[in-house]
Amino acid sequence: MWCAAFVAAAGAAGSASAQQQLAVTELQVGVSGALAHRDFWGAEVGVAWRPHGQDRFAASAAVGDGEGAVAVRAGATAQFVLRPAARTGLSPYAGLGLAFAGARGVAGAAYLLATLGVEAAPGRRRGWFVEVGLGGGIRGAVGLRWRHLPRGW
Repeated sequence: MWCAAFVAAAGAAGSASAQQQLAVTELQVGVSGALAHRDFWGAEVGVAWRPHGQDRFAASAAVGDGEGAVAVRAGATAQFVLRPAARTGLSPYAGLGLAFAGARGVAGAAYLLATLGVEAAPGRRRGWFVEVGLGGGIRGAVGLRWRHLPRGW
């Protein structure tokens, strides 16, 4: 009985160690837009961290035009990636978080953010993505992601 408990505990510790080693960091660039009270179009950059499994924590910021004024949109989401290790094909993902939108001469506002997306081969070092969401209007983004994958991925 003690032997079985020891083996189970050692397996759990090894599993946690393996998960820590499988963390993935990501950098993305693209374009985004939002149809809202003040429409927005701009260039976006973002970073993300996949600590293990299907979890991803992402943040992005975009600078562009908000109906003739310099505008910004920023967001942070916790996401669920359906097929995080897929080396071919597509993987859908969904996320919830917070967003901020503001423009020169206009008070900014914070919003709840919900997003759905699809990305190409999240188990490879590079792939494209497309996403749509709600948060301060109907938001869309397309771009490329570069991933730093751990050894042995």
